[in-house]
Amino acid sequence: MISTAIRLARVGSGSELAAAVLMGLGYPCVMLAALIPNLWFFAVAGAVTYVADWYLHQKDSYLINRLGKVRAGLPIRFLVRQLLLILLLARENLAEQPLFYAAVAGFLGFYALQAPQGALATLIRMRRTLPVVTRNVDLHGVRIPDAPPKALLNRSAEKMLHLDIPAMAGVIYAAGTGTDLAAYTGVGVTAGLGLLYTLLLIPYLRRSAVPSTPAVMKTVHKWLREYRPTVVLYFSGSDESAYQVNMWLETMEQIDGRPLIVMRERTLVPKLAATRVPIICVPGGTHLMQLDLSTVRVALYAANVGKNIHILRVPTMKHAFIGHGDSDKLASVNPFSKVYDEVWTAGRAGRDRYALADVGVRDEDIVEVGRPQLAPIKRWTGTPKNPIPTILYAPTWEGWDDNPGNTSLLLAGENIVRRLLDAEQPVRLVYKPHPFTGLVNRKAKAVDARIRKMIETAAARRATEPRWIEEAASAQAGQAAARAELARIEARLAQLETSQVRKDGDEAEESRVSLADPERLAETKRLRAEWNDAYWRSFGWWEHTSVTGVQPRLYDCFNEADAMVSDISSVVSDFIASGKPYAVTDSAEIGAEEFKRQNTAVRAAVVLTNTAEDIGQLLEAVADPAADKLAEDRRALKEYLLGPDEPSSQERFNAAVQALAAQAEARNAGVEQRLAGQSIGELDEEPETN
Repeated sequence: MISTAIRLARVGSGSELAAAVLMGLGYPCVMLAALIPNLWFFAVAGAVTYVADWYLHQKDSYLINRLGKVRAGLPIRFLVRQLLLILLLARENLAEQPLFYAAVAGFLGFYALQAPQGALATLIRMRRTLPVVTRNVDLHGVRIPDAPPKALLNRSAEKMLHLDIPAMAGVIYAAGTGTDLAAYTGVGVTAGLGLLYTLLLIPYLRRSAVPSTPAVMKTVHKWLREYRPTVVLYFSGSDESAYQVNMWLETMEQIDGRPLIVMRERTLVPKLAATRVPIICVPGGTHLMQLDLSTVRVALYAANVGKNIHILRVPTMKHAFIGHGDSDKLASVNPFSKVYDEVWTAGRAGRDRYALADVGVRDEDIVEVGRPQLAPIKRWTGTPKNPIPTILYAPTWEGWDDNPGNTSLLLAGENIVRRLLDAEQPVRLVYKPHPFTGLVNRKAKAVDARIRKMIETAAARRATEPRWIEEAASAQAGQAAARAELARIEARLAQLETSQVRKDGDEAEESRVSLADPERLAETKRLRAEWNDAYWRSFGWWEHTSVTGVQPRLYDCFNEADAMVSDISSVVSDFIASGKPYAVTDSAEIGAEEFKRQNTAVRAAVVLTNTAEDIGQLLEAVADPAADKLAEDRRALKEYLLGPDEPSSQERFNAAVQALAAQAEARNAGVEQRLAGQSIGELDEEPETN
């Protein structure tokens, strides 16, 4: 019931729900106290609304956003509370007293101050906004001053509104005690603080302004002419889609040529992993089309989005769709893909998939390049790495069309988890849901929450069983050392991430100073690997767990697991690189044979129904190699889906880049030659003049 209430209220936790309830009840109580009237009831109810409102803001609750959409935003809530205080004074027969006029004048004056304060804060932010956001790009050619203190600009409207507390408290105290001086003092403090806040912003209006857009773009163009990029990875997407570009960073670092990443959304840049590849985020289409990308010969696209047109329009480069996964989902044969010069797939399966879909992508335009990202995935040894096997449950999300067959989470998720937790021969369950889970269907979010609770309960129950108590006792020292190592690594990583930027630095300042430091990047990658190792050592190999953050990565979970349960997605295709047993859920219940016929990646899988009653076949294959009847099928399917082991995927990817770049060069030379010939022909045809 609580989870249903959380979902309906659009809040993220029970504490947020409690705060939302308190705020929802607080305002009617404030109004009731004003009408009765009851001064101290008003004071208590008003204080509750302040605290609840503040807590929801600190949690960045989605409810706050929704209140703004229905004209119940933060300024309105503060104004209503102040108006109800004025009503309270009138009901207390104070409407003709100096206290009443002082309160009215004080609140009106306070609101008058909010206009210049809000305007100044907005102007400063606008003047600090660069037309681009960069990483590893030298912008020292423009003077980007330090950012103003975050204390002044962060949540500035919220801070300004809360300055009414002295006035509210003073007026309430004066009304209850008859001491008007308290009201005058409170109103004076509120007005003084509001005026001081406004005055503090004024010096930063000019002092912190960044150079004009033409000056910044001129410096970016100069850098592009010096760097002369040859390969661009172009990306646009939602805030949750950063993983789609992150998966290509290491591949871009190893590419033959001078790589560049071009992005469109500012909010995605802070979510990118550390890389030495230059990054330019250009939110404006006009600014993007002004970039000098004349040296680029290959543009790579990780997602099919409308903003791709801003680069697709450039004829001097060739365009290839590389995607962010290779699966049997309809997204892998999107008809939009025919706009690219080439479509790169992992293996033969991708080529056949387009042929069957018949969406206009020609066979000669498909290039098999493997999956360079899969290099970190370790091959299975044939036996579990720990005394009991680890099973990874990694369901995909519900998809934009919310088709019941997209994810096992809704219809089978709890059954899968329950059968694994209650398996006759004990296993460890690692649960890692897709980051988009619940984005379209709120029921998926609720199921996800229930599964996490099931795993948490099962882990607590297992911790009380004699066998695992003994294991925990013997591993206690090692786990404590691993946790200490995690804390040390995280502290060092945080230090590395902030070493170049001041605590008060903003987006513009980061663009100014974030040049690639090879030593810092090398240390960061080494520490990431050490963190992953310490993470898995920080708890027992028998402990069930949910992995929901960015770290550890999905591939790290692959390496820790001995088998996996998942859905039709690129997760399955990637896991096949490990050679380990896996199961896929037929959530749409079309039948095992038809399910395998429609989905290539399922051909070597244990097929589960929504009851998950056949999961025992997967557990038997993990425990006993002789019972693993699909091992040979997995080996054949791996090559079909992902291509051969030799040459490596990175080598094939680089070869595809070079071949496509050669096509672009040939096209450009041909056009130049034709244009030159046309010019000569036009001169020959000109009539002679006397």
